[in-house]
Amino acid sequence: MEYRHLTSAEIDQLKAQGCLADDWQKVWVAPAFTTTYVHDTRFSGEVKLGVFENEFELPGGIRKHARLRWATLHNVTIGNNCLVENIQNYIANYTIGDNCFIENVDLMLVDGVSTFGNGIEVAVLNETGGREVAINDKLSAHMAYIMALYRHRPELTARLKELTDYYSQKYASNVGTIGNNVRIMNTGVIENVRIGEYAKICGANRLKNGSINSNAEAPVYIGHGVICDDFIVCSGSHIDDGTMLTRCFVGQACKLGHNYSASDSLFFSNCQGENGEACAIFAGPFTVTHHKSTLLIAGMFSFMNAGSGSNQSNHMYKLGPIHQGTLERGSKTTSDSYILWPARVGAFSLVMGRHSGHCDTTNLPFSYLIEKDDATYLVPGVNLRSVGTIRDAQKWPKRDNRTDSNRLDFINYNLLSPYTIQKMFKGRDILLELRHASGELSDVYSYYNTKITNSALNKGIKFYETAIHKFLGNSLIKRLEGINFKNDEEIRARLRPDTPIGSGEWVDISGLIAPKTEIDYLLDGIERGEINRLKYINAEFERMHRNYYTYEWTWAYERIEEFYGIHPEEMTAADVISIVEKWKAAVVGLDHMVYEDAKKEFSLAAMTGFGADGNRREKKLDFEQVRGDFESNSFVTAVLKHIEAKSALGDELIERMKRVKN
Repeated sequence: MEYRHLTSAEIDQLKAQGCLADDWQKVWVAPAFTTTYVHDTRFSGEVKLGVFENEFELPGGIRKHARLRWATLHNVTIGNNCLVENIQNYIANYTIGDNCFIENVDLMLVDGVSTFGNGIEVAVLNETGGREVAINDKLSAHMAYIMALYRHRPELTARLKELTDYYSQKYASNVGTIGNNVRIMNTGVIENVRIGEYAKICGANRLKNGSINSNAEAPVYIGHGVICDDFIVCSGSHIDDGTMLTRCFVGQACKLGHNYSASDSLFFSNCQGENGEACAIFAGPFTVTHHKSTLLIAGMFSFMNAGSGSNQSNHMYKLGPIHQGTLERGSKTTSDSYILWPARVGAFSLVMGRHSGHCDTTNLPFSYLIEKDDATYLVPGVNLRSVGTIRDAQKWPKRDNRTDSNRLDFINYNLLSPYTIQKMFKGRDILLELRHASGELSDVYSYYNTKITNSALNKGIKFYETAIHKFLGNSLIKRLEGINFKNDEEIRARLRPDTPIGSGEWVDISGLIAPKTEIDYLLDGIERGEINRLKYINAEFERMHRNYYTYEWTWAYERIEEFYGIHPEEMTAADVISIVEKWKAAVVGLDHMVYEDAKKEFSLAAMTGFGADGNRREKKLDFEQVRGDFESNSFVTAVLKHIEAKSALGDELIERMKRVKN
């Protein structure tokens, strides 16, 4: 924008309206500027003003004209059609965009050169240090995972630190920016904070050294009583009601409120934190904690729900708070659960009671960990039949509240994937080996400080085999979908993978499921200096996510021979039919187990408390008015439709295979 000096008449008019300046020659204005809406303002340093022409309509119907009144400005640029009013101290070293509404603010300043939260080191997982993640505007859950956990590659750690420092210094400045259409009202101190477009800050106490990366697609809201020091808040997030954050990164579409407090913690896409406390946690996508009595400390989580009173210990009163633990994706803790770190809990597991034995169940996913007689009892695979597990898998994609077209985290929602199925292969082998080593008639088996009953072990083997049938059948049916094959050779040609990528081990990089070879390839490129920008790293994560199903088939193709004893290069239509029949039995069997699990929610015991003053009939009627009846429940009907649809899908492929000529 072009600016001009004030005329003598304009200076005289401003003085008459209570304004003063250290040097009027350093006050610049837009060509169409008029003095009408500028009153009682002190100008210091170089100040640039736009025009004040429009009105703001506020909730309740009140209207206020754009204006500048009762403020002290030092080295400030104000865009067009802003309202800046009732600044108790001053605004210093800020560029304010167009159409901003700033009212009743104590102090806004940038003091010296600031990186606005970029480069701040968050001592995640280990409070004493050693796994610091340097936060930045472009930080993804996957990048943070590598920064925190790949310390066995010091050259990689150093390179990532260099990239973050480069980015931080590139955008360092002694002038802060406030984007267009920002609202800041009734707020205390804002110091060294960069604020993106369409942000709304209402009633915050203190914001110091950070970035609020709001935009028109996904505005950020910072509400009453919030205190943030050394922070970055990403697009679409909502922080309110006395939340206190110190050295924290808040990812896209997160929600923190009700006096939640966190220090040295990372929260990625769609996390929710209310009432409780977090210290040194790595909260991957969809980590949720709602309860006042819940403390999450020194743990890594994702797709996790913490029950009330959930607690962990990272301190054994010896060398300090040095221990850490992991609840792999999809795990839950019940009310009053407790885990003594170090420990690792397998994916989609449920933790009940208190556990201090440092268990490691990473290769036994979908399990229950239950406290009994001060010991940890493990029930392998049982969570595969839980209605809660299936419901969670369905709800996560629906609860992705990100509206920003530029998404930082690449989230894979699949319940069954090469990551979880490879663990089931290992888990099945572990259970078979335990049975072989200790004998089939043993009452209890021991595994990594846990106990497994004979019944649970045998059922676990069956659960894992059922899930493997389901996954491999799903992959096979998808691969052969919609094609009429003439002979077995055409089937074999279609089954051959499109790429060798996907073979071997897979990893869950905090929401992104990918072949470990691809992760290693990326990390090698970073170490060599070939991938030398944060945006290039994120582009690689996006590529892996985009090609997931291509890579998944490569992995599944190799597992067919391992599990079924059929070499894919020799597969026939009859072999396909055999696999699909096993798949149908697995899918329908699991769905029936889920159906029976859901039925428990409609049992007579579940009706306790309903029909408070009535008889059994009234209790049932009251229950149905509140919860509905079992057969019409939306989840139950969805399960029944799923059984029907999957059966039809399998039958259709079987019919196509029957038409293939040998």
